[in-house]
Amino acid sequence: MSHDRFPGLGDGWARLDGAAGTQMVDAAIIAMADWMCSGRGANHGGAFLHAYATDLLVAATRSSVGGLLGADPRGIVFGPSMTALTQSFSRAVGRTLAPGDEIVCTRLDHDANVRPWQVAAERAGAMVRFAEPDPETLELPASAVERVLSPRTRWVAVTAASNAVGTIPDLPGIAAAARHAGARLYVDAVHAVPHRRLDVQDLGCDALVCSAYKWFGPHVGILWARPELLTDLQPERLRPAPDTVPERWEHGTLPFEALAGVRAAADYVGGLDWGAVLEHEAALLDQAIEGLSAVPGVTLHGSARDRAPTLMFSVAGRAPAEVAGSLAERGIAVWHGNYYAWELERYLGLEPAGAVRAGFMHYNDADDAERLVTAVRDTAAMPAGA
Repeated sequence: MSHDRFPGLGDGWARLDGAAGTQMVDAAIIAMADWMCSGRGANHGGAFLHAYATDLLVAATRSSVGGLLGADPRGIVFGPSMTALTQSFSRAVGRTLAPGDEIVCTRLDHDANVRPWQVAAERAGAMVRFAEPDPETLELPASAVERVLSPRTRWVAVTAASNAVGTIPDLPGIAAAARHAGARLYVDAVHAVPHRRLDVQDLGCDALVCSAYKWFGPHVGILWARPELLTDLQPERLRPAPDTVPERWEHGTLPFEALAGVRAAADYVGGLDWGAVLEHEAALLDQAIEGLSAVPGVTLHGSARDRAPTLMFSVAGRAPAEVAGSLAERGIAVWHGNYYAWELERYLGLEPAGAVRAGFMHYNDADDAERLVTAVRDTAAMPAGA
């Protein structure tokens, strides 16, 4: 697949750091620049032309993101990050909990979909129970969640794809299990959106969060929730702020120039040939797994049958930071540590250093995968202390 739509890829690096933030697509860059140069940079809600243009931009961006997620635009909320939006949402949920109520989280999730729920539960006298992935494959079947559901479960918080090892849980099964228990479902789709077409109606979730900078746009967080849920829950807000949905969930002035980029990125992702994307990314993942599996001393963590093109590995005798640094010297960008998958790091006994993570996007190619395998092989073979 072509690099041409991604200006940031022209420097010769193998960018395998997309799980931490993707390169921006050209349409998003142009849309942001055009908005900032247009003279339409006004706050919304005013009685003059430029403010009206901003109102139209916000509405159009909600519509584009809603289209991307199969979601009602009236439920689309913008914020500074997925973390901030989840903290705000979980605080509101926490005010509806009673002592003894339960929330289910997983050991597979980014801490932004764990710790905010723990804090909300602690304040309400409720408790968090954990669903654990299979210790060998790191798959998360519905049965893993069902084991910790109870009549007191009020919410289940689960990832749509692990940002560390790529595992895609059985979301339809988990959604059905949550509904059967009378609980609601909150989905962290940050890592999933650039790799799978998602539809909130098909998923059966009540709320979903993602981040535009993980799907080729600027740094804006996005929350979708059922509009009636956004109406019933009570967020913290300033007294003069609108009390309408979804505006009551948006704190402060939105970054309008960034929303222009979000809209363009959403339209780009929504227009992808998903069959071609899945085939291309699967081939890159298979190439990397096959190559790394043959390198002495390399341990690959997880082997889920359904996964995003993301892999986590360790090299015997080498600290993850050392491996990442060695790859950087060869023009390969990867991440090391726990990538905020704090529970998973401890579940696998990898603390405190974590492991190395490499991830593919549809803008990567077979040469990137081959460079990764070659560089890891060379690093693993280096004498200690070299």
